[in-house]
Amino acid sequence: MTIRVLLADDQALLRSAFRVLVDSEPDMEVVGEASDGAEAVLLAQESGADVVLMDIRMPGTDGLAATRLISADPSLARVRVVILTTFEVDDYVVQALRAGASGFLGKGSEPEELLNAIRVAAGGDALLSPVATKGLIARFLAQGDGDDGRDPARSDRLDALTGREREVLVQVAGGHSNDEIAERLEVSPLTVKTHVNRAMAKLGARDRAQLVVIAYESGLVRPRTD
Repeated sequence: MTIRVLLADDQALLRSAFRVLVDSEPDMEVVGEASDGAEAVLLAQESGADVVLMDIRMPGTDGLAATRLISADPSLARVRVVILTTFEVDDYVVQALRAGASGFLGKGSEPEELLNAIRVAAGGDALLSPVATKGLIARFLAQGDGDDGRDPARSDRLDALTGREREVLVQVAGGHSNDEIAERLEVSPLTVKTHVNRAMAKLGARDRAQLVVIAYESGLVRPRTD
């Protein structure tokens, strides 16, 4: 199946470079280019894109606002947003994850990392920058409105999960793959996949990235302090 990619960046030269790279892959195609967030949302609705490569800082409607609009639109439920940023871990990135982005990647990443990011996002997995550590991301995620970043409403939603689903959610938040979780919990990868899917359904998560956010915001997983 061909992955349909939408490029959203206010720099035409970067969009052109990304187009050449994406269109060179047999399983991908660029279906549109946007120079600001408002245009990105419109093209996401019209182009049938699977993945949006979204620059977080653009004039007018920025990438953060555009990500929120896409994530809030039921007709775009299958669209995944990957944030592209020069600053790989900052408050904007964390807000983007909370807004519904599937992950983020630095603009200085290698071409293969970018192509892998598209495939990972299209597959519904969480994409966290290879350069940024999980612990640092966790600390930023914990910086919410409260002192510890814990969201009581999110915590209450965890009541719907079974004990095993909670265990799996902790492992997902640790950045582990289904195969790794299966080995750790001594179950089959298929069983893990089932638990992940059920947790996503119960928590209203779009993908694994949102499970990571919920795990930290609910207090189920605490940020590392080392």
